[in-house]
Amino acid sequence: MKENSFRLQTSELDQLAQQLLHLENELNSNIPVTLWISDLHGEGDRFMAILRGRFGMLYQTCREALPNTFSVDKIQYLTQIIRKKRYFEEDHILMDTQDVIFCLVEILKYRLANIRHRTKNIFPPEFRNTIKRLISGLPVPDQVFEENVLSQRLISHLAHSIRQILLDRILVLGDVFDRGPQPDKIIRILSSPAYRDMVDYVFGNHDILWMGAASGNQSLVAEAMRITCRYDHFELMERLKFDSSKLAAFAMKTYPVAKITGKFKAKTGKGRSMEKALAIIQFKLEEQTIKSFPEYEMESRLWLDRLAVMLKKGDTAGLNDTHFPTIDLDDPAKLTVEEQDIIDDLTLQFTTNRKIKRLLNYFFKKGKTYYIHNNSLNIHALLPSREDGEFEEFLGRQGRALLDFIQETIERVGERYLKGEVQEREDQALFFYLWCGPKSPFFGKHAMKTFERYFLFDKASHIEKSLYWKKNLLTDAFKQKLQEEFGIQRVVYGHTPVDYLKGKQMASSDGVAINVDGGFAAAYYNRGHALVHTPYQLFGIILPTPEEIEEAAKKLESAPLDIELIDEFRQPMKIKDTAKGALLKRQSNALLLRIRELTCEPGSL
Repeated sequence: MKENSFRLQTSELDQLAQQLLHLENELNSNIPVTLWISDLHGEGDRFMAILRGRFGMLYQTCREALPNTFSVDKIQYLTQIIRKKRYFEEDHILMDTQDVIFCLVEILKYRLANIRHRTKNIFPPEFRNTIKRLISGLPVPDQVFEENVLSQRLISHLAHSIRQILLDRILVLGDVFDRGPQPDKIIRILSSPAYRDMVDYVFGNHDILWMGAASGNQSLVAEAMRITCRYDHFELMERLKFDSSKLAAFAMKTYPVAKITGKFKAKTGKGRSMEKALAIIQFKLEEQTIKSFPEYEMESRLWLDRLAVMLKKGDTAGLNDTHFPTIDLDDPAKLTVEEQDIIDDLTLQFTTNRKIKRLLNYFFKKGKTYYIHNNSLNIHALLPSREDGEFEEFLGRQGRALLDFIQETIERVGERYLKGEVQEREDQALFFYLWCGPKSPFFGKHAMKTFERYFLFDKASHIEKSLYWKKNLLTDAFKQKLQEEFGIQRVVYGHTPVDYLKGKQMASSDGVAINVDGGFAAAYYNRGHALVHTPYQLFGIILPTPEEIEEAAKKLESAPLDIELIDEFRQPMKIKDTAKGALLKRQSNALLLRIRELTCEPGSL
């Protein structure tokens, strides 16, 4: 019996020791190299082009991995070799193939020292053993350095391996859908074997729109389709096997292009007719939701009764469009029989379409309302707050509790959607509010002025006033409140573009609040930002324009990137310095306590 007890105790002790050492190694590892990007808005090709260039991280990785004695010229020379995956001579750089090989090995060693995942296929098989020996400091055959063909091939393989491991984590702060034509391509990239294990996703308001439509919320079905038609994304509809023929026939019959005088954006006649037809259906359905849920306090958005009064009285001087054949002036929010048939058809497709379900499966299973990483709170737009700097209350909740409640609702809706089950009406309606409600953490304005922008001449009525988030972030008290609420040091958010050309910066002066918007939507500046956190630095990247990417590709070079340095660290930042580290340290202490208890028990080792 004593022998069996001794064996069990020894086995438990060994297991505990193994767990403890694993945790301690984790705590003393450098933080993962992390990229933040937001608001990709369907620009799949541009995202792929910038992702291939690794957002300018190659130079920074080489800088951190090699001694400070290396000049800027040498670092740039090595980055060019890695990009081109071949050795070439440079007149003013005295480095032969052996020098380059040893430098590339040092860069690999620096990155591999802190990579605990994704190491399986880093090295191409032909030189795998040689590379592993070089990294371990073991001798390799002299021919590796003396034979030009061998040294060139080895350099190519080393460069390939380095490019594979420049990034550990990618944090996407939402808005893959709308405006651009390839949201499906972006989701395929993020969910591909090469990236899926390193991506964390935070919902954006445009993702919420499509998820709400998939849940069966009819106003959001109309809205998602309206935006799709607004940008003439008929090829996207075809790829998704979405049949819009019934809608198109109704729209072109009811809203001929010649009678459309409002501010509709679609460039094709078919697109303009469909955009207007969907806008009217959307407004009617929104008003039904607003009246059914008075707790949303959105009565100011009830425009159709006012429009009906204007049309009845002939008081239309302020309208740029007066063709509303489907609006019943005595009951303007009522759908016609044809409109109801159209929206029912679109809703059935949205809720059952297999291709859409495959895409939205990624959001419902991967996405979060917020995410905490490396001491930072990561959100798409904001945490609702009041003018006095206190957290705003919605549905009896505020702060972290509000975000948790929203997350629980989204998870419940996602589970039912993926199983094809009936949704709760309150859950479906919440997605509408999250899309455009003034207290939504995904929107952040007092109203979404779609109706006004379409139909009213008065430009003052088009203005969507931002609420108090950015104003409050200027105060130390509000930033401290956020830090205490979530146990973080920084907050990183997207949603709002930062106009670099006007001298605007991403980060607050103290680096606590950082605004990351990729600027992928052509409606904005096409020169957005990304954010990178390495063990030594936190810096913003001003991304190249599509024209700069195209020009660089012609020259087989990387596109130019400007850097905004936000913070730097004298010693490399470790996992133990983060919020995750505090949790791991508690686990480590508990393991150590148990080990000491075992070794102090009578009859112990």
